[in-house]
Amino acid sequence: MRNEFQAWQEAYLAQINAALEEYLPAEGGSFNAIRRAMRYSVSAGGKRIRPTLTLEFCRIFGGDPVSALPVACAVECLHTYSLIHDDLPCMDDDDFRRGRPSCHKEFGEAEALLAGDALLTFAFELIASAPERTSADPLRCLKASRILAEKAGVLGMVGGQVMDLETEGTSLDAQTLTEIHRLKTSALLEAACLCGAVMAGADEAGCQCAEKYARNLGLAFQTVDDILDVTSTSEELGKPVGSDAENQKVTFVSLYGLEKAKELAEQTTRAAAETLALLPEQGFLLELTEQLLSRRS
Repeated sequence: MRNEFQAWQEAYLAQINAALEEYLPAEGGSFNAIRRAMRYSVSAGGKRIRPTLTLEFCRIFGGDPVSALPVACAVECLHTYSLIHDDLPCMDDDDFRRGRPSCHKEFGEAEALLAGDALLTFAFELIASAPERTSADPLRCLKASRILAEKAGVLGMVGGQVMDLETEGTSLDAQTLTEIHRLKTSALLEAACLCGAVMAGADEAGCQCAEKYARNLGLAFQTVDDILDVTSTSEELGKPVGSDAENQKVTFVSLYGLEKAKELAEQTTRAAAETLALLPEQGFLLELTEQLLSRRS
C-alpha cells in the first residue's frame, strides 16, 4: 500500500498545486505587491493536507474530485491566511514559516495583514466560482461555503485563536486545552473533510463520520505539533522550535509530559482510524492518518 499511497498522495499534491497556480491572481498589473504576497505564502510548500482531505472525501463518497478542486483550494487559501496572521507580531510573532521568512518579514506587517485578508476573501470567491470552473453543483457549493465559514469563524478556528491568546501565561486544565485545539486546529480539518463529503452529496451519517474523523485527527495533529516543538529542530520544522515555551503557552507536552503526550497522540490517531471503518473506502485515509502521527515536520 505504501508505494500506491505515495503515488496517490503525489497525484493529489500535483493536482492541488496546479489548480492553485491557475486560480490565484497572477502577478503584475494593479496591486502587484499584494498579489506577490498572496502567492508567496500559498506557494511556500506544505503537505496540502486539508485540500487533499477535501478531494479524498469527495471521492470516497462517489463524487468527482475535479468538481471539488476550487473548494479544496479555497480551504488551502483560508488555511494560509490563518498562518500569515498567526505569524504576525501581535499573535505568535514567528519570523519563519516552512523554511523561509514569514509573510510579514518578507513584505511588511501591513502587506501581510492584507494578504491574509485577501486570501480569506478569495477562498469564498473560489467556492462561488466552482459551478463555472468545474460544473460543480451550485447548492453543494453553497453548503460548502457555509461549512467553511462556520468552521473558520468565531465558533471555530477564530474562536480557538481567541481562547489561545487569552490564556497565554495562565494555567489550563486538560478540558480547556482540548477545547482550544478542537476549535483552533480540528475545526478547519473538519471543514476540509465535510466540504469534500458535501460536494459528493454524502448523507447526514456520512457527514457526521467525516466530522468525527477530522476532530480526532486534529487533536492528534496538534499533539504531535506540541511534541515536535520540543523534540525536533528548526531545520526539520522550517520554523523556530521552543516558541510555545517562550510565549508561556500550555501545551499537551507541558501539561502531560512528553511520554504521556505521545500516548495521547496515539490514542487520538487510533480514534480517528476507527472512525474510518464506517466509510466506503479506508486505505488512503488510514495511511495518511498513520503518516501524520509519525511525521517529523
